Amino acid sequence: MTSMSRARVARRIAAGAAYGGGGIGLAGAAAVGLVLAEVQLARRRVGNGTSPHVPNADGLYGRTYAVPTDAPLRLTMLGDSTAAGQGVHRAGQTPGALLASGLAALAERPVQLRTVATPGARSDDLDRQVALVLADPDVPDICVIMIGANDVTHRMPPTRSVRHLSAAVRRLRTAGAEVVVGTCPDLGTIEPVQQPLRWLARRASRQLAAAQTIGVVEQGGRTVSLGDLLGPEFAANPRELFGPDSYHPSAEGYATAAMAVLPTVCASLGLWPAEEERPDASRREGFLPVARAAAEAASEAGTEVTAAMPSGPRGPWALLKRRRRRRVPEQEPTPATPSS
Repeated sequence: MTSMSRARVARRIAAGAAYGGGGIGLAGAAAVGLVLAEVQLARRRVGNGTSPHVPNADGLYGRTYAVPTDAPLRLTMLGDSTAAGQGVHRAGQTPGALLASGLAALAERPVQLRTVATPGARSDDLDRQVALVLADPDVPDICVIMIGANDVTHRMPPTRSVRHLSAAVRRLRTAGAEVVVGTCPDLGTIEPVQQPLRWLARRASRQLAAAQTIGVVEQGGRTVSLGDLLGPEFAANPRELFGPDSYHPSAEGYATAAMAVLPTVCASLGLWPAEEERPDASRREGFLPVARAAAEAASEAGTEVTAAMPSGPRGPWALLKRRRRRRVPEQEPTPATPSS
């Protein structure tokens, strides 16, 4: 699918989500019978050999930066197993811990991490997760959401998926939190999935990721495409980048994702150098209609999209950025402090 075609589909899905339209199929119904056997085979293979246990990474990071007069930054992780860190054994290997320790180092300020992400969650679980977040009187400074893979595998209508995500971003932004969304990863990179399901999974994932981007940006959030972020590394060394179940990322895989998301988290909090906020033509950055930016981001992992102008010749415009990734150190948390 070309970038322009993906932009058109994403715009239709996002419009359906915003105005209550019906479901728009990500894959034709005629393909269902063809891939049914592949789906069953993949389901049997994915998930074998791993424990559903997720390390508890909640706590304080960067305690050495503590100043009595400054409260820690508050980072909250929402979403599914990818946001929770399923597939690794130590708390410091989860994406929340990696982002918290990286943010603490760059901000030179402690970061309090809270995780409400739930393995197996779909976008319709975000309402519950956001309610948990907003029940705390201390609103997070930054919320990171990773969601979408289970929506695709459970064939949730994309308009419904985007509607739930957009509502979650709107509620968090209204409460005063910055929001960064890691969009639906490319399920075509999962090792047990064979053709033609692999092609359909890639197409569905990228369509949803593009539509998610439109919905998030329109609500004042930023997105980072997870896409095939692990693609090149996975092709070279799949056992290193994916965990024992060949589905959830390994510690190195999560570190790769965290490196891509961290710069956007810092930029959303005003912690990135001002000169790097301008588009760099040499990195193919610039202002585009939001649907076009969303489609391009879905095709290239690690690409950020953020709102730029409320309107243009073809509707809202966005800034597309390809930020340089920063390696983040693994750090174990100190126990979470109770809310005041």
